[in-house]
Amino acid sequence: MGNKKKKKNKGDSNIVYSTNPNYTYDNNEDQAETLPPQQQDLFVKREKKGRGGKEVSIVSGFVGNDDDLKDLGKELKKSLGVGGSAKDGEIVIQGEHRDKIMELLIKKGYRAKKSGE
Repeated sequence: MGNKKKKKNKGDSNIVYSTNPNYTYDNNEDQAETLPPQQQDLFVKREKKGRGGKEVSIVSGFVGNDDDLKDLGKELKKSLGVGGSAKDGEIVIQGEHRDKIMELLIKKGYRAKKSGE
């Protein structure tokens, strides 16, 4: 019964004990400050490799925290009416929608460029 492993939460740290009485642990290392759209250089490319022959459009170059990246991805997916994901600094949109994505990003104030093919 006592063999259950304790699940480690994403916010848990490896620090167990500190002898410094003035020590405070700051856990904001993952949260990068999101730049305003006018300062973001985003690249939109099409990819087909490693996806079973299916095409996707990838938006890369986003500088900011994961929540803002996911919000932008959600807006793009909703505007295009398609699925996709947003993680690891990239937004993956199902299908070839580079031109529409470029148009939407520029309307929102981002500097967007086509990349690749």
